[in-house]
Amino acid sequence: MSAALLACLLGCGQAGQSVEIVDASRYDAFWLWAGVQSQPVLQQAKRLYLLQAEVRSGQPTRLVAQRPAMPHVKSAELWMVVRVDTLQWSPPIYAAVLASLAQWRRAGNRVAGIQIDFDARTHHLQEYAAFLADLRQRLPADCRLSITGLLDWSSHGDPEGLNALAGVVDEVVLQIYQGRRVIPGYATYLARLGRLHIPFRIGLLQGGEWQAPAALASNPYFRGYVVFLLNPYSRGET
Repeated sequence: MSAALLACLLGCGQAGQSVEIVDASRYDAFWLWAGVQSQPVLQQAKRLYLLQAEVRSGQPTRLVAQRPAMPHVKSAELWMVVRVDTLQWSPPIYAAVLASLAQWRRAGNRVAGIQIDFDARTHHLQEYAAFLADLRQRLPADCRLSITGLLDWSSHGDPEGLNALAGVVDEVVLQIYQGRRVIPGYATYLARLGRLHIPFRIGLLQGGEWQAPAALASNPYFRGYVVFLLNPYSRGET
């Protein structure tokens, strides 16, 4: 099914409201994950979130590199992403993450900060905030801290936990997808964004559905979008 036909069908199911199929060429901020091919849209990027490594739970906890080579990006602001399975970091893991950050900067990249990609449960946000506060103290003073966020934070997250995050991170990128699929009913969660008093972006899926809530543009904490790029076969192209 073509993207145009799918957009038409989706639009008809939303009481006349327009539903977009995310065309990455209309955006300028992207996630680039391990194994995803480079695309022409990266030439227009103003912000790039590049996966560097994963912290995997086990005995012992391990830091596993995901990027085969040092990035060399002059035109875009870079964020070094660390995918996290556990918050139990050993001193060598902290040291390795900070060493990678320094290496990225020495290579001439304009690295704005680190993004932690961790699926924190809504009822454990205070514990997550404590981990992030400790991490922030270890980062260089000019290094910003970003995190990915789950949709239900905006509706089910406890206020104390959300407020704790607000004092620590510079932004949250709320993902409306899980894996390679858009989360059904994401609009219901986004309707409660008034609970989230943290600068945030919306994470979209390339080739996925998107319909912006009416109040999104006027939300004082909204900072824009980040598109998760996919290989062609992952988004239905041939």
